Amino acid sequence: MHSQGTPEYILLPDNRRLYTQVLQPVTKSDVTVVFESGSASTRSIWARVQPKIATFAPAIVYDRAGLGLSDPDPQGRSLTRMAADLNCLLDYFAAPRYILVGHSAGGAIVRLAAAQCPERIVGLVLADPADEADDTLFSPAYRHAERIVLAVHRILAQLHLLPLFYRNLLAALPSDAAADLRHDGMSAAVFSTCIEQSRTFLDQLYTWRNTPPDTGNIPISIISGALPGNGISRNARTRLNVLHRQRAIQSPYGRHVVAPRSGHYVPLDGAEELTDEIIGMIQRKTAKIESRGLASSRQKEEHDLN
Repeated sequence: MHSQGTPEYILLPDNRRLYTQVLQPVTKSDVTVVFESGSASTRSIWARVQPKIATFAPAIVYDRAGLGLSDPDPQGRSLTRMAADLNCLLDYFAAPRYILVGHSAGGAIVRLAAAQCPERIVGLVLADPADEADDTLFSPAYRHAERIVLAVHRILAQLHLLPLFYRNLLAALPSDAAADLRHDGMSAAVFSTCIEQSRTFLDQLYTWRNTPPDTGNIPISIISGALPGNGISRNARTRLNVLHRQRAIQSPYGRHVVAPRSGHYVPLDGAEELTDEIIGMIQRKTAKIESRGLASSRQKEEHDLN
């Protein structure tokens, strides 16, 4: 069996297919965890976290449209479009309650998806998320650098050289997930999709400064990397972590955790802290659900006695 679970294609209303992998727990859970990857990442990035979560709850990874084994989206890759696809996935699996986990750009996607259908979302866990309060993201220098990086990555993918540049990342994954990442996560098509996404992502994220998605009372946990790197300087890392903390405490039950051995790739280098935070949220939600069920049973018994 694959370390990331059983493969399954789901069909979207416009007949595009999204590729998913599902791990089921031994014991039944009312909470299902769905993972949303960063801008250029496929489902494989979660291979160190997902199996541990599946001990406690169903754990689902997937490839966004145009990434990995999922069909491309001819309508473009706006934040709105990506969040709509995620909500279609949640509709398909029809779990009563979800925890959404998002890394980097995926953090913005799960926030928007949760705001659109908050009644079924019981928690958000954001791993080093992109944040609209981060001025660095909107500077001309950052946008110029992003265009160059994506163009270079597409060329390296065409030349089949990306595995050489990301050998440490590949070595950190289980062998089957690493093989998947080499096969379908480092293709030129992936970076063509990322270039399409970059046309609108930052502009739409910037509008959230005035009108952010309303996640209401949904608990939000944010796990920040402690280390610079991956385009984040030491000063930028300090500022970003302050923003992450501020974002977390805006949630009524917000938590902020710093992964001391991790930079931006928290799903790999901060897998322990990220896993602990997701499991803690599952356990808190499960205990709350069971407490409500017990209280309801007691009320019924008292009513019957009377």
